[in-house]
Amino acid sequence: MGSQVQKVLKDRKFSSIFILFSTIILVLLYTSTTDNPFFLYSDNNTTPIIIPSVSTSSSSSSSLSVQSNLQWKLCDGPVAVDYIPCLDNFVAIKALKNRRHMERRERHCPKFSPRCLVPLPRHYRISVRWPKSIDMIWYDNVPHAKLVEYKKEQNWVRKSGDYFVFPGGGTQFKDGVDNYVKFIEETSPLIKWGKNIRVILDVGCGVASFGGYLLEKNVLTMSFAPKDEHEAQIQFALERGIPAIISVIGTQKLTFPDNAYDLIHCARCRVHWDMDGGKPLLELNRILRPGGFFVWSATPVYLNDETHHNQWEAMVNLTNSICWKTVAKSVDSSGVGFVIYQKPVTNSCYENRKENNPPICDDTYRKNNSWYVPLSSCLSPIPVDNKGKWLSGPLPWPNRLTSRPVSLSSEQDTAQKFEEDTMVWSALVTEVYLVDLPISWSSVRNVMDMNAGYGSFGAALIDQPVWVMNVVPIDMADTLSIIYERGLIGVYHDWCESFNTYPRTYDLLHSNYLFQTLSQRCEMVEMVAEIDRILRPNGYLIVNDTMEVIETVKPILQSLHWSVIFHQNHFLLAKKGFWRPGLRE
Repeated sequence: MGSQVQKVLKDRKFSSIFILFSTIILVLLYTSTTDNPFFLYSDNNTTPIIIPSVSTSSSSSSSLSVQSNLQWKLCDGPVAVDYIPCLDNFVAIKALKNRRHMERRERHCPKFSPRCLVPLPRHYRISVRWPKSIDMIWYDNVPHAKLVEYKKEQNWVRKSGDYFVFPGGGTQFKDGVDNYVKFIEETSPLIKWGKNIRVILDVGCGVASFGGYLLEKNVLTMSFAPKDEHEAQIQFALERGIPAIISVIGTQKLTFPDNAYDLIHCARCRVHWDMDGGKPLLELNRILRPGGFFVWSATPVYLNDETHHNQWEAMVNLTNSICWKTVAKSVDSSGVGFVIYQKPVTNSCYENRKENNPPICDDTYRKNNSWYVPLSSCLSPIPVDNKGKWLSGPLPWPNRLTSRPVSLSSEQDTAQKFEEDTMVWSALVTEVYLVDLPISWSSVRNVMDMNAGYGSFGAALIDQPVWVMNVVPIDMADTLSIIYERGLIGVYHDWCESFNTYPRTYDLLHSNYLFQTLSQRCEMVEMVAEIDRILRPNGYLIVNDTMEVIETVKPILQSLHWSVIFHQNHFLLAKKGFWRPGLRE
């Protein structure tokens, strides 16, 4: 059957023929395990992953009942232009009893999601296109100049006329980020950018120049920092077209799966790794894959006064206790030093420690459970398969993108489902999204897949000059580990709450059977308001869902003055304009 599909693609007789043919294939493959044959389910058969359905659901929900005469208002307040509902809940933040561990920077969502629209900055204009944007962005789009003054000696960012420009400097990049990256690879031959090192987490990223430079080496970096620790640094990163998210290592786990990153980097990030018995470093250990590296570029590594010496000794004791091996320690020509640690690949070192401190997590430990979960004080075990064999790491890039992930369920037919998922999304993207849909792809850089499944939508875009934030909703099948094994990045999220990003930070949002699933517990209007907040003017929304959902979403988008079209009776494509309440379109 697969060869027949490929022949259809080769002949470019795609559109409705391929969609119909793919549906027939999946009906034959999966009717024994699904209630709806138009859905391709993932490992535990609970999550619709692909294949558009033209069937209209017979069920109804109050959240699918939307008035056609919606009235919108602008969000108000001093931070309205950059409003992030779950991070700007000042009433909840003011009521916090403890602020010792960055609690004020964590999520505190309002009881009811807002239905207001974020206003545009004065003189906002279409973002500078990639790849020019990595070096310069419009000042008026991110009109925050404090960082220029605060970091003027470190070349993070400068203001030049109507632009912010990014020279490639940083607190630890005194000779430029390019020399810094080169020096890391030269110091440790174990690190091969774009081969065994594909997905990186940059802790306390500044304006994300480290991750931005590594893009040309086929390295995908998830950069993160707290909101407003240095004014709007994550907003700068996303406006540049560099992957980034607002987050903080405070009291809760990061919203990433276990054993995800090939390398974690921290250049002068303000994290006390030994705090609370080493919980912050134990969290890095959780999300670092076995055999992965931690590059710590910080003053305790190379300054020898009493304070820094004591911090270094604490780090030595902590890393020894979790069996991290020091593979390199060096200082570059500018006097900046770093140490490179490596996580073990088996549990043998943990089991042979003289003291079981920190202890190995017991059977109550839930893998990949990190949504509103407190930081752990135990050591997450190295994963093994169902026969007790240590799981090997992913293949070198780019082979890992299409190879079978080791974390894929061993249940019957899962490998076939994964391959089918990859094949169908490759065809849909190639023949529909990139060709048939009227999307100006030259204007698209930051993409979000709101219900990512196996990450095959993002994988199909790998040769395009875009990056994809793969979001795995918390009430869907947990496939985020598979996404990272493929060499892609993503997060967990609950779409009944706001996402940890600034307004106007994505060019395209892709929703695949998300609304139908969430309509039972989320208000559709509030979900659309959040999409409007995230999407840039002139950005696109693609909705692939039941006709009932599409017909419900359409009038909400039209009330926002978005242009809306249907394609093949399967896809809704909407384009956001510049309209705001009180302004003419």
